[in-house]
Amino acid sequence: IERLMKESKVPMIKHLDGICHVYIDDKADLDKALKIAFNAKCQRYGTCNTMETLLVARAIAPQVLPGLAKLYGSKDVELRADAEARTLLAGYPYLAAATEEDWHTEYLAPILAVKIVAGIDEAIDHINTYSSQHTDAIVTEDYSRTMRFLREVDSASVMVNASTRFADGFEYGLGAEIGISNDKLHARGPVGLEGLTSLKYVVFGHGEVRA
Repeated sequence: IERLMKESKVPMIKHLDGICHVYIDDKADLDKALKIAFNAKCQRYGTCNTMETLLVARAIAPQVLPGLAKLYGSKDVELRADAEARTLLAGYPYLAAATEEDWHTEYLAPILAVKIVAGIDEAIDHINTYSSQHTDAIVTEDYSRTMRFLREVDSASVMVNASTRFADGFEYGLGAEIGISNDKLHARGPVGLEGLTSLKYVVFGHGEVRA
């Protein structure tokens, strides 16, 4: 895809990377957070809508990370975590230090980058810095934070209390998926047949004229 982008003489509907995030807010329901963060990574590794970076609000991290460690450990997922997260994950058998490169990486493998953030401000800033604008999700029960996340995260699909794995044309009811676009022209997000069409306006009149 990268070569085609460089060599194409016509506009392309395409996406290159799927660097998808899940942010667990400190107002998240813990059960939802565990299910979503596990499914978004482990339901299938080699897809463009698989979570590659997990962001966790500092206030809820001590409650959520140990539970997630048990789930990820059952699948032998390597966690590449920042220093603060590594403290909470001490003893996890597949733990490594995250580097700057990890925030840019689509693993397509049982590897997950983990970062603790102060709150929604830092989460949105991180996502808009490193996301490929494919799919990003928030887990929270706070309505105002939900709406802010939807407004400020500039991605083709933005999820609230749902796994990033739902970013798919069939799941969206579009029928057969032609592809996925991270761009804003001509189509964005999962693209079905209708997304490749354009409009034609037909007007029937009875002799009307414009004043």
